[in-house]
Amino acid sequence: MAASLGRAVAGLLTRLQTSATTAQTLLPSSSCSQNIPSCLWKLGRLNHVAIAVPDLEKALCLYKDVLGAQVSEAVALPEHGVYTVFVELGNTKLELLHPLGEESPIASFLQKNKTGGMHHICIEVDNIKAAMTELKKKKIRILSEEPKIGAHGKPVIFLHPKDCHGVLVELEQA
Repeated sequence: MAASLGRAVAGLLTRLQTSATTAQTLLPSSSCSQNIPSCLWKLGRLNHVAIAVPDLEKALCLYKDVLGAQVSEAVALPEHGVYTVFVELGNTKLELLHPLGEESPIASFLQKNKTGGMHHICIEVDNIKAAMTELKKKKIRILSEEPKIGAHGKPVIFLHPKDCHGVLVELEQA
């Protein structure tokens, strides 16, 4: 699963990073390709992989007690309808998500996936507003009109999974 996740993330990163370059390359040489602005934002590092869990305490114990990872306290994020716990991995983090209330998007995810599973990936960007503008022009659907403040206290947006090869992608201001 890690290998397939890695390939999916690599493919998505390549698609998002090279779309402006590809557009320039595909234009006929007689066009005004010099007038196409370069990308005003850049993708950064993989911030975390989020996993929806039906039992937060059991999941927390697995990573902390069984696997020996450093695990944060659970934090309620009412504006997102979730409890979050971060598991530190050295090169990135896992974000354990548990529903906060019946209207939580994680509650609906867990209704379809009773044992939980990967919910989304989060990639840092250096300019979230510029990313939103450019992605909208490229017909990538964004699930909110404006960024919301995420679990790290920074602006975040989510990209529609149907536009990202079946992966829900969170972009977070670096």
